[in-house]
Amino acid sequence: MRAEPPAWAPGPAQAAALLEEAADLLVLHRDFAAAVERCEAGCDSLGPGPGPGHESFAEVKCSLCVVGIQALAEMNRWREVLSWVLQYYHVPEHLPPKVLELCILLYSKVREPQVMLEVGSSWLGSPANQRLPEFGSLLELYLAQVLLPLGRFGAAEELVRGCSALDSERRLQLLGTIGDSRCRWARREEETRPGAEERQDPATETLLGVLSQKLLTMLTLLRRALRSMSNHFYLLPYKKMLLATFLLYLVVVRLDPASPTSLPFIYKLVQLFRQAWAAVLSPIHRPPIRD
Repeated sequence: MRAEPPAWAPGPAQAAALLEEAADLLVLHRDFAAAVERCEAGCDSLGPGPGPGHESFAEVKCSLCVVGIQALAEMNRWREVLSWVLQYYHVPEHLPPKVLELCILLYSKVREPQVMLEVGSSWLGSPANQRLPEFGSLLELYLAQVLLPLGRFGAAEELVRGCSALDSERRLQLLGTIGDSRCRWARREEETRPGAEERQDPATETLLGVLSQKLLTMLTLLRRALRSMSNHFYLLPYKKMLLATFLLYLVVVRLDPASPTSLPFIYKLVQLFRQAWAAVLSPIHRPPIRD
């Protein structure tokens, strides 16, 4: 069992010692749980307020939280990160810029940007934070990683227009980015709307017709061959032969399964294959059973 960490006297100096130990546990020993424990002990040793040496206090506390966030993420305990840091800063407006940045990036990485929606809005709405040099970069990060992926285009435009930290040129650039993102969002919704895959453009229909004609030709030839061999090779698995031919055809025409237009192709070709299979079997009669 791991020994309990020793008790240190409160203050930035002891918190800095705990920070150094936590960093070693994180990077060198990869003991993430022990690193979180040291970070918690360091934050607790600083007490509830800044006290003497405010800048040193804030820097050490922020660094402890950064190491703690990384250690929690390494243990796949990312869901705890926001509540963990807020227990030391109490309200989102008091989060250091670096801690807020890491939280936004983390929850964006795990595809849970909505977790940071209210936290980021509160932080960016604070007049004290708007005077910080990091405000502009954090605003853009919040737009790119939270608001736009969630489709909050109105809130994004309102935020940009009301931000005095942005000059007019940068404001116009960000509004253009929001507009482009809105258009892409609308196109994706149109493409995923029910029945959208049936509304193919003329080029798609033409390509499908060419592919269907090729498949019909191949299956016609195969049907003739099967008919001529039916008396000698009746026991061969016809359906498997047709299926293998069909799959070979898909490889030859190089349909891309990741392409949004390939699914209607495959669906219609499967229907065509079933029809051709029924047509192939219909004229083939079983040979008489010999005693």
